[in-house]
Amino acid sequence: MSGIDKEKIKQEYGCKFLNLYEYSYEEGGHYYWASRRPKDRLIAPLTLEEHKKIQADAVSCFVVLQVKGEPKRLLLNWEYRYPVGQYLLSVPAGIIDPEDREKENALEITAARELYEETGILISEQDEVHVINPCVYSTPGMADETNALVYMAINRDSMPPLTHGHTVGAEKFEGFKLLTKEDAEECLKTGRDERGMFYPLYTWAALMFFMGV
Repeated sequence: MSGIDKEKIKQEYGCKFLNLYEYSYEEGGHYYWASRRPKDRLIAPLTLEEHKKIQADAVSCFVVLQVKGEPKRLLLNWEYRYPVGQYLLSVPAGIIDPEDREKENALEITAARELYEETGILISEQDEVHVINPCVYSTPGMADETNALVYMAINRDSMPPLTHGHTVGAEKFEGFKLLTKEDAEECLKTGRDERGMFYPLYTWAALMFFMGV
């Protein structure tokens, strides 16, 4: 089974991180979507077999901090999200760098980089990192954005120092949130963070995953 006709896709807008495409699916019928990908790397025209081999655009990290003698905690950030205009309770996440795409462990490399940039934590030998899911779609009705989900268990004898000092570009943060399972359960029940804000889908996924570890 093949994807849609590439010749019927027109790029309406493009910049470094986002593109807008129009697809003429029939006479007078148009569909629009956003993508991080240039036209030559779009997902939509791929065959079914090619779909099975795509690499995610970015990595979202489910970070569980285990300090000796203390209960496990889920590590989240208060990150400013420009389209919403608020700081949201978010997982460490970031786009896979072009130079890392062809590497066998590209997802783990990206996860380790984002963890360091957004929390200051460097992965060590006592930590555990593994891919939960190599590719999930965020909002396939509006965008072809894909994320890999990576679990990171950080094991320490004492609380590691946390910092946002290594972030780059337009990223803005306002501190950290360490949730116990009781805290996570409350977030899941209310659908809101402690400030009363709704949270991103990947935060919900992290909360759900954390309840089972």
